[in-house]
Amino acid sequence: MVIINILDILKKYSDMDHRLTQAQIIEILKKEYYMDVDRRTVKRNLMNLLDFDFGIDYTEIIKKNEKGEEIPICTDWYITREFDDSEIRLLIDSVLFSKTIPQKQCKKLIDKLKGLSNIYFEKKVNHICSLPEIRPENKELFYTIDVLDEAISKGKKVSFIYNSYGTDKKLHPKREREYVINPYQMVATNGRYYLICNYDKYDTLSNYRIDRITGIKMMNEKRKSIKELKEGEINLPKHMAEHLYMFAGESIRVKFKAKNYIIDQIIDWFGFGPKITKQDEDTCMVEVEVNEEAFFHWAMQYGLHIEVLEPTSMRERIMSAIKELNDKYVTH
Repeated sequence: MVIINILDILKKYSDMDHRLTQAQIIEILKKEYYMDVDRRTVKRNLMNLLDFDFGIDYTEIIKKNEKGEEIPICTDWYITREFDDSEIRLLIDSVLFSKTIPQKQCKKLIDKLKGLSNIYFEKKVNHICSLPEIRPENKELFYTIDVLDEAISKGKKVSFIYNSYGTDKKLHPKREREYVINPYQMVATNGRYYLICNYDKYDTLSNYRIDRITGIKMMNEKRKSIKELKEGEINLPKHMAEHLYMFAGESIRVKFKAKNYIIDQIIDWFGFGPKITKQDEDTCMVEVEVNEEAFFHWAMQYGLHIEVLEPTSMRERIMSAIKELNDKYVTH
């Protein structure tokens, strides 16, 4: 057990900034593992760990013995880490800011990620917390992801119940019968996890919220080939840029005028695909291919900063929505 415990000590207490001498390792072995070992035993096991290529490193210094002979001494032992602290923090933040993972599973996952580092990292992230009130409670989430992952890799259809929240803040089936779909890809966007798939009745792609799926089963039936659909393939960057809010349906070509100060937001939402032409110091012209329903919601969100010019149907739809809003709020 000595070699296993020494490896555990190095993982728990060391990195490039926190190195351990053999004397410190001996002390921890005695205090935490109730093992009395001598310096030669520790050194032998450390050298074995070096041979086993566990990412162990050290500093070599030269000391003189009683006879004045120079002897190399190995000290300042540490383990090199697969992830540095900033990378682990980024992964933890990704979990923390996900709007999909239930509270208990989120905490377990963060604890596992903390375990990739050492005690010094844990002290730095003790303040991390999440907001339970905005967390969904679909306990089947990770199981659903596992089944979808297997079905996608094996090219099989899946069936499931698709839910929506009621006034009781609980999930309820949207319809009595199960959905049967052809799964192709899972993607994360806007803090949500989505399934890109096809419903047999249509030749287009659909998007489903994975945290709204329950009762999933992989079927024996082979899924429809993506080549049979109108898209022919999934160009993921293009698909994500066109489906801002992951609405299904056709994409259209939109032309709108925008204030230059929201170009950052335009690129955040649409990527680098849109054609952006500077008009003057204040405005620019933007042309983009985007899902029709998604663009309508985006245009309403940024309505104070843009003006939709084409297509006419989209411009008229926005005008109608503005009139309806005005009628709701105007003082009689």
